[in-house]
Amino acid sequence: MYRFNLGAALLLPALLLSTPAISSVLPLDNFVLLDQNGKAQELYYQADVKVLALVAHGSQCDSTTDSFRSLTTLQDKAAGQGARILLINSERATTRAALHKTALAQSVAAPILADNTQLISASLGLKSAGEAMLVDTSTWAVTWRGQLGDLSQAIDNQLAGKPALVSKSAGSGCAIDYEPVDTSITYTADVAPILQKNCAVCHTTGGIAPWAMTNYEMIKGFAPMIREVLRTKRMPPWHADPESGSFQHDRTLSRADVRTLISWAEAGSPRGEGADPLAETPVEYREWPLGKPDLIVDLPAFTLPATGVVDYQFPRVANPLDQPVWVRAATIVPGDRSAVHHILMGASEPGVPVVEGRENVFDNYIIGYAPGNESAEMPKGTGVYVQPGTEFLFQTHYTPYGKVTTDRSRVGLYFAKERPDNYLRNAVVINPTLSIPPNNEAFGVSAYIEFDKPATIFSLVPHAHYRGKASRFELLHTDGHRELVLSVPNYDFNWQRTYVFTTPLDVPAGSRLIHTTVYDNSARNLRNPDPNRTVPWGLQSHDEMLYGNVSYSWRDETSDKPIHDKGLADTYQWVGFLDHDMDGKLSWKELPQGMKKRLVQGFKMVDANNDGGLDAVELYEINKRQAHHQAHQQASAAR
Repeated sequence: MYRFNLGAALLLPALLLSTPAISSVLPLDNFVLLDQNGKAQELYYQADVKVLALVAHGSQCDSTTDSFRSLTTLQDKAAGQGARILLINSERATTRAALHKTALAQSVAAPILADNTQLISASLGLKSAGEAMLVDTSTWAVTWRGQLGDLSQAIDNQLAGKPALVSKSAGSGCAIDYEPVDTSITYTADVAPILQKNCAVCHTTGGIAPWAMTNYEMIKGFAPMIREVLRTKRMPPWHADPESGSFQHDRTLSRADVRTLISWAEAGSPRGEGADPLAETPVEYREWPLGKPDLIVDLPAFTLPATGVVDYQFPRVANPLDQPVWVRAATIVPGDRSAVHHILMGASEPGVPVVEGRENVFDNYIIGYAPGNESAEMPKGTGVYVQPGTEFLFQTHYTPYGKVTTDRSRVGLYFAKERPDNYLRNAVVINPTLSIPPNNEAFGVSAYIEFDKPATIFSLVPHAHYRGKASRFELLHTDGHRELVLSVPNYDFNWQRTYVFTTPLDVPAGSRLIHTTVYDNSARNLRNPDPNRTVPWGLQSHDEMLYGNVSYSWRDETSDKPIHDKGLADTYQWVGFLDHDMDGKLSWKELPQGMKKRLVQGFKMVDANNDGGLDAVELYEINKRQAHHQAHQQASAAR
């Protein structure tokens, strides 16, 4: 689906400009842009309609304002006919807020795609606001070019199989102010430094990328792919919306760097004079990027078959240390990168036995590995406490890939020299009750976790499987307003990023963190194993998850005075996926059937505050009483 034709890309603008009505039959190359609502819009994903209209948009062009206001009616008409309209705004300094404001002012309901690099608009040959083009989605060929005033008739003609309309409307829209393309760009002077700084750390011999950026010849051979993955936002592997928050280790390329790389590829990948920077000073693979570990933990070797589904493994490794430590950082090095889907690591808590079949890895969580998450450094002043006599606990997920192989993964741990100020805590926002209907391209599922004490949130990790399409986290403040704190509009299952806030979020008691994922369970999702299946929660990738990992600290807690009540924290997590109306309590209707049977005669008695529902504290008290009762019965039976 991600086809590329460099010759076509170079010839297309000239061919488009040579005729006012019928354009070239060359297929358009794919692209992904974010619209005014922060939603990712992919060209090739529009294949569900017969005809796609692309219209050059302008927010500061008075002569086309009335034309854009007429689009709402045209958009509704087009949708009823099996057509769709997308607007493309190529103003360099536009922002999401500005586009959203303009859409409201112009009464535009259609998506307005932000093309701030101007490269997509230029490749489409768009010259002025109000210019329109029609695309046949069966071939991705441009079939008509004209003005917005003739778009309705052009859509009618194409859907009816009539000859293309010759546009009669005068082009009165404001000319697009294109930034001139630098024709002096070369590999040695411009491209190689960008790749060395941003890409070669993964694209190196022994690195996690599938090919190494070793010299000019290698880069030139991959130039078409570099252009394609930048246009579709598959690379660099950083998928947070740049306008939804500020995060550490942001791998987003600058607007200038994207323009440089794509323009260089489209210009034929000129080498330039001088030595080859990548060949002269290669970026070397570092097994331990944080330096020599204080302790290396070897996971038990595991042999997996060539095919089939391998159950999750839960190995344990005895802690060899004879003194307590605070873990400040960790790195996981998978033994076989092709086989290891993910590894989670924790430590058993002092005095808490490891229960067979229960994932204690989350009780005292240290690190999780997936491609893109190899190392973790704890926020300053925090750490994970590990006591002698405990065990290191793991959850490992393996994926067979055609041959029998044995994995020998390792973990490097780094210890704090001094006791940190506070514990690093970990929680997961989940919804194991999810059920995604078949052939649904945008099915949203949500859950939340409430912080009953003042907390500081350091990082977030959204996780779904093959059907994950977009993900976001919102903070529901105590005054009722929602704040978007992370949006991943183009979720990629192949990359599991930890998004660490540049400035940690301080949240007051009573705040709720809402996690939502949108799933694409349709045939248009090329990764979807079976679009005709109702998809449940499950560990394996053919099932699905709503899983949002949160690292935080309690602001009133210190490393020598813990206040964490794990049982209560787990109850808040439990309420967060059962509370469908998100009012902070479980009504009788929302209670699981098993609990209804237990409370059929006593619901009002346990509703201590008489608000018509059970909140996390009330539920926790019920569970504590039940646990105490069971313990008393067991003790009596033993006597």
